[in-house]
Amino acid sequence: MSDPTPLSAADVAKVAVLARLNLTDEEVERFTGQLASILGHAADLAALDLSALKVTEHPLELINVLRTDEVRPSLDRAEVLSQAPAVADHRFLVPQIVGEEG
Repeated sequence: MSDPTPLSAADVAKVAVLARLNLTDEEVERFTGQLASILGHAADLAALDLSALKVTEHPLELINVLRTDEVRPSLDRAEVLSQAPAVADHRFLVPQIVGEEG
């Protein structure tokens, strides 16, 4: 396995912009070292030969951990909507967030 590409401050700054984080130059430098260390540990784990290990979803065998579905009465739709701050077409009306300028 080849060494991963080193993480640069520009990489961290780009990810911060994508995550909508406002980082100072000092924070970018600090996080660059921290993230490089984390990615190094992840690379160490990826390099391990785990082919002889059994794949498990949970360390203990679980049987019937989910309850059975039961039909039960629910709240009255009109009553619930009457308590909502805003309603349109018999549904909750929520503020638009997709497409907002950030």
